[in-house]
Amino acid sequence: MRTALVIGTGLIGTSAALALTQRGVVVHLDDHDPEQARTAAALGAGTDAAPDGPVDLAIVAAPPAHVAGALADAMARGVARGYVDVASVKGGPRRELEARGLDLSSYIGTHPMSGREKSGPLAATGDLFEGRPWVLTPTRDTDTEVLNLALELVSHCRAVPVVMDADAHDRAVALVSHMPHLVSSMVAARLEHAEEAAVRLCGQGIRDVTRIAASDPRMWIDILSANPGPVADLLADVSADLDETVRALRALQSSDEDKRREGGQGIEDVLRRGNAGQVRVPGKHGSAPRVYDTVVVLIDDQPGQLARIFADAGRAGVNIEDVRIEHATGQQSGLVQLMVEPKAVPVLKEALRERGWALRQ
Repeated sequence: MRTALVIGTGLIGTSAALALTQRGVVVHLDDHDPEQARTAAALGAGTDAAPDGPVDLAIVAAPPAHVAGALADAMARGVARGYVDVASVKGGPRRELEARGLDLSSYIGTHPMSGREKSGPLAATGDLFEGRPWVLTPTRDTDTEVLNLALELVSHCRAVPVVMDADAHDRAVALVSHMPHLVSSMVAARLEHAEEAAVRLCGQGIRDVTRIAASDPRMWIDILSANPGPVADLLADVSADLDETVRALRALQSSDEDKRREGGQGIEDVLRRGNAGQVRVPGKHGSAPRVYDTVVVLIDDQPGQLARIFADAGRAGVNIEDVRIEHATGQQSGLVQLMVEPKAVPVLKEALRERGWALRQ
């Protein structure tokens, strides 16, 4: 691939353009808002000048509701040898294209499984997709050259290609992305009118659960409007679990010992099912999840603190597998949780204590 046209210069489109530009591909940028395309160009994502002729690959990075229209227009103008979209829903746009009677041999639907809570070109980064799954949904009609162009795109973005059926993809993202987002939003909504004293007690748990609720509602309306059925089915299952959990909690309030025991069993059941599901979430680099031990370090909210900790761990020969930060409410300090291999814990603790760090049990 030598040339590409990115249609839609939001977070995903601009991030793909940045990655391609960094790999030496000449990228042209187009957006219904010319100012947004100019912003992406100023960030180094390419040029907002129109290409002189057909490019190798056109990448449509529009909301799901507008994907088919943008693709149909691009195909009618013959702007590229191959066409992909990067929308988070795949079945609906393809069916709409088929209904328009278009030849889809030059098209393949794709979806990079990566994003941020922020949107727009200013939130884009060239490494957004690195190590992340990038779904490809070819059909029997897909031309081999177009599939290879899509694979080259994924490679340039340093993502991991995953081939799926379009409708299977939509059911999958409903489970791992769309439904969790709505649940996160519903939990976060409980905080809107909560007492200030309660909100001040927020810790890392509530931050983890509500983090994705900060995303742009307009973007999510577009996504959910394109995949409502599978999401509704999953939420119905969650609703049934909620009903059972509420009944179990009410039973725990009973003065009847049998009812309390039954309520406890109901709560234990949902917690154990949660354990069983959580361990299936892929771990580091998509491998099977591993159990790490945690070393907790107290730090001040000052520049360079994290860099010092990582440097001290590196000098001790310890690899930090994961890290979390819990900020202390109302104080200029916090707790850094360093996840490491169990055998590395004594080494890391000794090294950090020698260098003056305060550890928490």
